[in-house]
Amino acid sequence: MIDLITAAAEPLVDAFRRPITYLRVSVTDRCNLRCVYCMPEAGLPWIPKPDVLTFEEITSIVRAAASIGVRSIRLTGGEPLIRRDLDHLVAMIAAVPGIDDIALSTNGLLLEQQAPALAAAGLRRVNVSLDTLHEDRFTAIARRPGLHRVLAGIDAAIAHGLGPVKINCVVMRGANDDELESFARMTRERAVHIRFIEVMPVHDNVEMQKDAWVSSDEVLTRLGALGELHAVPNPHGNGPARTFAYDGAPGTVGVISPLAHDYCETCNRVRLSADGRLKLCLFGDNMIDLRTPLRTGGGEEAIVDILRASMHVKPERHHLDLGQTASMMRAFSEIGG
Repeated sequence: MIDLITAAAEPLVDAFRRPITYLRVSVTDRCNLRCVYCMPEAGLPWIPKPDVLTFEEITSIVRAAASIGVRSIRLTGGEPLIRRDLDHLVAMIAAVPGIDDIALSTNGLLLEQQAPALAAAGLRRVNVSLDTLHEDRFTAIARRPGLHRVLAGIDAAIAHGLGPVKINCVVMRGANDDELESFARMTRERAVHIRFIEVMPVHDNVEMQKDAWVSSDEVLTRLGALGELHAVPNPHGNGPARTFAYDGAPGTVGVISPLAHDYCETCNRVRLSADGRLKLCLFGDNMIDLRTPLRTGGGEEAIVDILRASMHVKPERHHLDLGQTASMMRAFSEIGG
């Protein structure tokens, strides 16, 4: 077992002096939607079940990361709520010394049913992906029905104290950009925090992305027509959004701009894939195997050593531009903090 007091004296810092305090954990690569900007309608080759980390293995990696300064965990996918008994994992992570924040990114389809157990287990807050407020558009974008279930999930999250509740909306010209104002008006009525995300180029959507891209600057200009926007602190969390609010509004609007205004200089995170590979940059190719040393007896001390060594190769920034292709799918479930 790691000596937490000794290890904590040397927090995890990359080669560019950025403290790494945030670990995003993919608990599954599978998803119950097929969003047009994320993956093919037929799905993808899924990770074989024996290769997926167990809850105990995930908790060991979290414990190692916490011993060197990681404080925030976000559970992602795929769609994390399709992983059975996810509340058990939340409880296990909540018991790790040093972890003071556990969040969840979800498409919301299963959130209404699971919110009570997740909140009781120690989940603090949720991000919900929602790209439209129209049922027919939801089905067209997600290639599956379910808008009413997502809205019910948002209500359940608020009711069970899983806030601030953030809603991530990928903006696509000609598909949903005419709903910007409708989403923004929600923040004047409810304590929800809308994050408008620029559509990013992944393997199956490069041509679509060229035509669909709406810059965050354009989004803010249009939102400003509804009333004066004031810059405000980002609601609790590690997200990269630039955040604003209307006078008297209980919620906020924000923009996440991986292309127009990247946020690499403040990057404080690394990512763990469902099969135990450490990813150092959302758009990079560096993947470091943690599963093998964990399963061959290396223990948490070995994970700490690998985490420290990985900081020498964590890049300073990504170099993704409009029309280029990201090296991964499912980037959108990973971007909103």
